[in-house]
Amino acid sequence: MSPFILTIIFSSLATGTIITMTSYHWLMAWIGLEMNTLAIIPIISTTHHPRATEASTKYFLTQAAASALILFSSMTNAWHTGSWDITQMLFSPSNTMLTMALAMKLGLAPLHFWLPEVIQGSTMLTAFIITTWQKLAPMSLIFLTMNSMSTTILLLMGVLSSLVGGWGGLNQTQTRKIMAYSSIAHLGWMATISSIMTNILILNLTIYLIMTTSMFFSLIISKSKTIQNTAETWTFSPMLTIMMMLSLLSLGGLPPLTGFVPKWLVMEELILQNFNLPAILMAMSSLLSLFFYLRISYTATLSLSPNTTQMKFKWRFYPKTTTTLTSSTTTMTIFLLPLTPMILL
Repeated sequence: MSPFILTIIFSSLATGTIITMTSYHWLMAWIGLEMNTLAIIPIISTTHHPRATEASTKYFLTQAAASALILFSSMTNAWHTGSWDITQMLFSPSNTMLTMALAMKLGLAPLHFWLPEVIQGSTMLTAFIITTWQKLAPMSLIFLTMNSMSTTILLLMGVLSSLVGGWGGLNQTQTRKIMAYSSIAHLGWMATISSIMTNILILNLTIYLIMTTSMFFSLIISKSKTIQNTAETWTFSPMLTIMMMLSLLSLGGLPPLTGFVPKWLVMEELILQNFNLPAILMAMSSLLSLFFYLRISYTATLSLSPNTTQMKFKWRFYPKTTTTLTSSTTTMTIFLLPLTPMILL
């Protein structure tokens, strides 16, 4: 793809998200979502592989259906209330339809089936864009319409997403599918807290973006497409292997690392609001996610792939592998826990 076309596509991708995030009229928000969808499809199918074509078709059909449902719910609301304002979703059936549509766009369970397949059919960089940037526009709409949305539906979908994200990732060997189920689980935590405290939602989303960026760039640099590939990472960068392991443990939410912050705050708030059963279920589901993170950590750092003597010293002669973005996001993924009081203020 030529640089000129690539620039137009990425500009449209960024513009669509920004339009949706800054609009207060439903038609403008819908236009932003459509721009976003149409810009990402050429990026997914750029490799001209049958799996990429299949992934782009699945992505288009899912997102088009969700966008149509958003437009229908906003039209129904405007018919009954006379307002196209995003913050004035006062008609109850419209709110339910909007919640379902945004859940489909984000990939929340039970509307999550498209996400692992689309990410598996994409390149690592495209999968990174889908799991990070593409979540911003629907999440901003959830933030804007939060006062109208049903807490019960969001809690149910959040708990179900965290369970599906943990359970679905257990039998996966492809790192992209594992990251897809990881995304579903993390979005479940965000959906659960979204109707209770929006500042924790924003903190959760920010930390999720940092951790996912760190993990994806580690996988891109090490060219690890399967769990078996991660065992070879140490041969060209022992430091990257250690950082990858710590990033994985942070994604799992282990206490000394940054990933513990959102889980800790969400659990605390759920218990304060007397949502004890959702809190227990989400704590249990995080153990499922932690299992497959630990499995990759074990493969990457505590097991040796079949190698020769020359491979053991390969890292000494390998050129610089890490980038500034990888280094900075990995550092934040590991060390942000002591800053929690300052972040909350």
